[in-house]
Amino acid sequence: MYGFSTQLKKVPFDTAVANVTEALKKEGFGVLTDIDVKATLKAKLNIERQPYRILGACNPPLAHRAIEADPDIGLLLPCNVVVREEPDGNVTVAFMDPEVVLQLVDNPEVHALGKEVRALLQRVCSSLSSISAGTR
Repeated sequence: MYGFSTQLKKVPFDTAVANVTEALKKEGFGVLTDIDVKATLKAKLNIERQPYRILGACNPPLAHRAIEADPDIGLLLPCNVVVREEPDGNVTVAFMDPEVVLQLVDNPEVHALGKEVRALLQRVCSSLSSISAGTR
């Protein structure tokens, strides 16, 4: 599996995105990119869909270490986090598993970084799993 996820029950979509961004920040990540897939598909293809955002999360010190270890690692960065609204109104937050993705690189230093980043993202995921309507 290339990712892991949690589901937020009875949380408005925009609140979920804000909670994800804040949880990432607490673990040293910033959001470099925010792709609004719903808006893009509507604008380009006139397709309606549930809210769906792809957040490109980056921890600058860890990204720097990765780039130092392998200059082409940028092809696998940043760590994508998907926030999507389900048909039942709940919100799924899915995280790319950097440990799995970075196995593509033949470099033990990069593999160690993958484990480190995965642990941080799992903490973010765990912190979100307690969120429900009215808790944050």
